[in-house]
Amino acid sequence: MKQLLLVATLAVLVGVGLRAEILEQVIVKINGDILTKSEIEQRQVAALRQRNRNAGPIDLKNDAELKKALDEVTPQIIVDTVDEVLIMQQGKERGYKLTDDQFKSIVERIRKENKLEDDKQFEAALKQEGIGMADLRKSMERQMVVSRVQTDAVGRISVTEEEARQYYESHKGEFATPASLTLREVLVEVPASGAGVTALFNVATDEEARAKAEALRAEALKGADFAKLASEQSAAPSRANGGLIGPLGREELAPALQTLIEPLKSGDVTDVIRMQRGYQFFKIEALTPPATKPFDEAREDIINKVYAQRRAMEFRKYMRKLRAQAIIEWKNEDFHKLYDRQIALDSTTAPPIS
Repeated sequence: MKQLLLVATLAVLVGVGLRAEILEQVIVKINGDILTKSEIEQRQVAALRQRNRNAGPIDLKNDAELKKALDEVTPQIIVDTVDEVLIMQQGKERGYKLTDDQFKSIVERIRKENKLEDDKQFEAALKQEGIGMADLRKSMERQMVVSRVQTDAVGRISVTEEEARQYYESHKGEFATPASLTLREVLVEVPASGAGVTALFNVATDEEARAKAEALRAEALKGADFAKLASEQSAAPSRANGGLIGPLGREELAPALQTLIEPLKSGDVTDVIRMQRGYQFFKIEALTPPATKPFDEAREDIINKVYAQRRAMEFRKYMRKLRAQAIIEWKNEDFHKLYDRQIALDSTTAPPIS
């Protein structure tokens, strides 16, 4: 208890500006602004939560798995956090801040999008996420300031018709749609084989299944409704949809099936083929040849791609300048090494503008 009182007394005596330095471990000073270990840890937690949503849960009780995940996300977190401090400093110099009316409008939009009837429900939803209104406002202001500083840094970017066509000609693969096909299938299932008498029985069952599949195929060739045959006779899950499967790329098909359909055209019915579960045959419902989107149709996508690339390139230049001009004083050498390593990696992996 005495220790807690002493810490509380010190916090009051030293003032708000130095409180974090006394109560928390300072990682780095950026032009005088401090970044603490707890701030990095908060971002690590957020990154791990996002990772859990995208790539499956991490076993927090498994020290090796947790360490591996942290090692992967932490270097970029450090760089992003330092960059954000630099950007927020620029925004402060320019007087950028979130007004009460702007924040109120944002809250109203979020509340409506999440179908929350009033502010009380909204605050309760925030509480479930471990967020208060002050935290939300700080986050919204940070996003707004970062966006405005980015816009200032990048300036006006335009993409000419010639540049768009050059991009199109050198990246046609991005606007190509591969060939695809849609099939209907009928499966006559064969029970799993056994041994001895059971094996002999299954040989006969196999022949019966093959004969039934051939008979159903003959009906299809005579003009029977293939979807109806599949719905009534097929053992495949696709029977619920009239045997329909696809559209698929040819590379998604088993090699044996690729060979089977290669010479066929839309409307044709394949021979019966022995597959793992039994005997199957297919109808080629539709064949779509490969196609490349014409330039006129792709123009908007191209302009957006080139614009995004240029914006990213210009902002990378801006951040390199801010870092070079900043006074960055590291208080933790381990984090310093992670920062330098990620900066070096980013400089070698940044995509070129073409």
